Amino acid sequence: MRQLTIVIVFLFAATGVFAQQKKYIHKGNELYKEQKFKDAEDDYRKAVDNKAPDTVGSFNLGDALYKQKKFADAGDQFNKLASSTKNKALTAAAYHNMGNSLLENKKLEESIEAYKKALLNNPKDDETRYNLAYAQEKLKKQQQQNKQNQNNKNQQDQKNKDNKNQNDKNKDNKDQNKQNQDKQNQDKKDQQQQPNQISKEDAQHMLDALNNQEKQTQDKLKNKKFQGTKKNITKDW
Repeated sequence: MRQLTIVIVFLFAATGVFAQQKKYIHKGNELYKEQKFKDAEDDYRKAVDNKAPDTVGSFNLGDALYKQKKFADAGDQFNKLASSTKNKALTAAAYHNMGNSLLENKKLEESIEAYKKALLNNPKDDETRYNLAYAQEKLKKQQQQNKQNQNNKNQQDQKNKDNKNQNDKNKDNKDQNKQNQDKQNQDKKDQQQQPNQISKEDAQHMLDALNNQEKQTQDKLKNKKFQGTKKNITKDW
């Protein structure tokens, strides 16, 4: 993968810019080449802070901020410049670097829009076209990853829900088993506490037996009454 390219403008101030600004821009450029980006930033700011507008100082200030990885500040600086200049080449370069700053700050969709604006002002810029394609591919992979992460999350949520339902079911079964066991223990305990207690069926059998026995007794008494007992009577005279 090629490294993202950033446009750098090492120009001195144009005609009509104060000599003081030219000095600050020149000094800033020299410090930039020496990779002393913070010092270069300070000199570029001095050039930009003057009342007379200076697009070169503004542009190079954005570059210095970018090199210090101050991507949000750099993006704001390039956006400000792109919105204020009427120079199409400079506008394209500003949007190009703005896209880079946004991309480094992981703002992919915003960076894509910046690259598109750069190409509108300079359609032949192959570097911008490459960076645009790179950002679009990166966004596509991010969206696919986000979708996969969401699918994984949904699957995990469903798995957790199924596990919870199964645990609840197991708990219900366990509670029911415990209730059954408690009832069995209580019935056993009641039987132990009331050993003479008989079942309804046994009681009916006993009642039937008593009734049958009483009937047999009545029958015997009835037979004895009618048949009687024969006695011999002797005369004692």
